[in-house]
Amino acid sequence: MIFRDAVLADLPAIVAMLDDDELSRGREDASLPLDPRYEMAFADIDRDPNQRLIVAERDGAVIGTMQLSYLPGIAFRGAWRGQIEAVRIASPLRGEGLGRTMIEWAVAECRARGCRMVQLTSMRDRTDAHRFYEKLGWTKSHFGFKLKLDQDEG
Repeated sequence: MIFRDAVLADLPAIVAMLDDDELSRGREDASLPLDPRYEMAFADIDRDPNQRLIVAERDGAVIGTMQLSYLPGIAFRGAWRGQIEAVRIASPLRGEGLGRTMIEWAVAECRARGCRMVQLTSMRDRTDAHRFYEKLGWTKSHFGFKLKLDQDEG
């Protein structure tokens, strides 16, 4: 398995993995052609040096994805934080340890970028994911809150 920054051609596979999830199914639209908003979001991420859309690839196929964000801050004496979001492994390959490898790689990337800490969020109902992160040494340290601003989209 290799990790690399996504290219536009990876977008259909990424959106399909985001939609292939019991808790977020239907929130995304993986039908082709993709909604142009996906390409606009990809372009925004691609041009921002503090954002990385990552794919995991094995034997030429995209089998995982995540977004890494590098966040500057004043707290902790100006420390940078790494934020890991939208972590997905292709459903037929879940349970093979690929997620562990992907998260370990992301943490190493954040460390190399000079981040003092790495954080992620996980929906409250994702109890399997919570157990997974805790096995990797992550702690539940905060409660999260969300305010949806666009009411017509998930």
